[in-house]
Amino acid sequence: MGRIARITVVTLAMILAGLVAQPAWAAPPLPSSMAALGDSITRAYDVCCSYGDHPGQSWSTGSTSYDGIASHYERIRQLNPAITGRGYNDAVSGAKMAAAPTQAAKAASQGARYVTILLGANDLCTSSPSTMTPTETFRAQFSQAMATLMAQDQDPDVLVSSIPNIHQLWEVLHTNSLARWVWATAKICQSMLGATRTEAERQLVVDREREFNRTLAEVCGAYARCRWDGGAVYNYRFSASQVSTLDFFHPGLSGQAALARVTWSVSWWPST
Repeated sequence: MGRIARITVVTLAMILAGLVAQPAWAAPPLPSSMAALGDSITRAYDVCCSYGDHPGQSWSTGSTSYDGIASHYERIRQLNPAITGRGYNDAVSGAKMAAAPTQAAKAASQGARYVTILLGANDLCTSSPSTMTPTETFRAQFSQAMATLMAQDQDPDVLVSSIPNIHQLWEVLHTNSLARWVWATAKICQSMLGATRTEAERQLVVDREREFNRTLAEVCGAYARCRWDGGAVYNYRFSASQVSTLDFFHPGLSGQAALARVTWSVSWWPST
């Protein structure tokens, strides 16, 4: 082959390579173990029928059949049976971001190759806007948790969910007299749902939640093996029918199903 011909072939190959879109990231192999870090949402608290935790209905690691919830664990198990029995729910109801480093250490000790994280609602849902967790404290705690997860010999694949929109919950249910009574009696998320809160006070919670979600995105973005949901959960508008009728705060069965679906669509394996 002559010199001119070789140059032509190389040039053509370079042009064709440029026309083929390269993926921004490659999906890793489906994991054979996973763990969920979080709070009562991930524990499926008050999801249905009786008060308390119902981890079998968790959007992340749930494994109960016929509940209408296609959890991340169940989706992975369908294609990779090796994960069977190795879906660990390390979330703790009532947990704030301060608990994330401990939960992360537990997930690391379990050898979890995939980790979901949904934390922060309890840092917002305090007795009043003045007692919410400071943003820098939140950042330091989450950063420590991520460092703990990524200190393993092989970094796990991590999915970080945005915090659900708490103000939108108030918008949907604040005209429901039973919901207002439950919120007041059980003192649920009084920083946002308290009957005497002004709109200015609620806006303080809105602003802090936006800061928290921005922090989650920034810290996650520092790691190649961490995927941020892009605000998918925050932007999802839960309907009143998707909220537990036990406490009018946590996701019900259909809410957990929606949470599983929305987060899976932005996970490492959205097309599987």
